[in-house]
Amino acid sequence: MRTDVVTLGLHILDILGRPVTRIPPGQEVELIEQITMTVAGTAAATAVDLARLGVRTASVGAIGRDALGAFLRERMTMEGVDCTGLSEVDTAQTSATILPIRPDGGRPPLHVIGASAALTEDRIPWSLLAEARVLHFGGSGLLPALDGEPSVRILQRAKEIGLTVLMDFIPTKDPQFPGQLAACLPYVDYLLPNLEDACFVAGTDDRASAIDWCHRRGVGATVLTMGADGVSIAERGGAERLLPAYAVDVVDTTGCGDAFSAGFITALLDGADLEQAAELGLAAGSLVATGLGSDAGITDRFGLDQFATTTTRKQTGA
Repeated sequence: MRTDVVTLGLHILDILGRPVTRIPPGQEVELIEQITMTVAGTAAATAVDLARLGVRTASVGAIGRDALGAFLRERMTMEGVDCTGLSEVDTAQTSATILPIRPDGGRPPLHVIGASAALTEDRIPWSLLAEARVLHFGGSGLLPALDGEPSVRILQRAKEIGLTVLMDFIPTKDPQFPGQLAACLPYVDYLLPNLEDACFVAGTDDRASAIDWCHRRGVGATVLTMGADGVSIAERGGAERLLPAYAVDVVDTTGCGDAFSAGFITALLDGADLEQAAELGLAAGSLVATGLGSDAGITDRFGLDQFATTTTRKQTGA
């Protein structure tokens, strides 16, 4: 069966608990209400959400030959994701994160990069990508074997074989990362970071300046998620537009950006324009915020459309 989307990048096992108001001293026990374990990461979580929305999806990444990796592969396969592009490595554990979720939905992560560091160019199954329509490259900044020139080569080749390219990233304190990202942008149709990350790489705290930084380096369009302030969309050379967020009671913001990407891609495959795609992305991200973990809320396309038509919107931010 033909694959419509390939997600490439981070595959992470998340262990989440909520609500966490303090880390107890010593061996003292702190009781909380809920603990769960989910597929996460800017490639893996997006792939699961895409599959739930009815999109034929394959995922490419590196996992450890361990129980964590076995869980990821089994769960993603059960969701309908083609996992033949997942490589197993013996040199590192599967990437994982412990997330104590605060009452406001915030989540300070405790992360092990693990097997993600072993994702190299030679592990990419180009025969799989050649069958697809869209490549979503998620997790630059935490993919040390791909960050820099390897990413540029991958994205350039993806464009040469006719793929629509989307990219999300997780910036690090490495001073080389903004330059590495900039070199990728001429081959990226849609850049989907959150506003904080976009401002960080651009070296500014001003949204307009961050958008301009990305556009001057060749990206086709910026799509900046802004949490409760909605989303900013701007095609290169065009004016910025702001779309309002949904008014939901936030439980956990983990995976909201990945769900946004899945909704956005789903709409693009249906022929949507930039604004229409961002609208479905907003609905998906907002729905995930109502539960615990990256896989909360989203069940299928019908349910997402129902949420979008029945849930109140906020006013646009500044």
